[in-house]
Amino acid sequence: MTLYGIPNCDTVKKARNWLTEHGHDYDWHDYKKQGISAERLAGWIAQIGWEPLVNKAGTSWRKLDDASKAAVVDAASAIALMQANPSVIKRPVLERNGTITVGYKPETYDALFSR
Repeated sequence: MTLYGIPNCDTVKKARNWLTEHGHDYDWHDYKKQGISAERLAGWIAQIGWEPLVNKAGTSWRKLDDASKAAVVDAASAIALMQANPSVIKRPVLERNGTITVGYKPETYDALFSR
């Protein structure tokens, strides 16, 4: 199981705390330091589409110029943007047993780990 995100994100901190408090070991992947491969992003997009992965409500998205925002129209353009600006990826992404969960809510994690 791997948790992807950036360490200073409050939502990522909550997810990390939840996993630790519930005794779940996980690998940590810091987008800022390690980046993210186009292949990994393509795999996630194959599961859930590109739209849920691009955080259009975040500060990083709002800081982009209008042309950059308008250029995100499909999986390929979303991958290019997420690789260039990993902070626009909705966080955290939890990869577990070959599937991903995007974002964090305690009730979602409760349900995910009760299966």
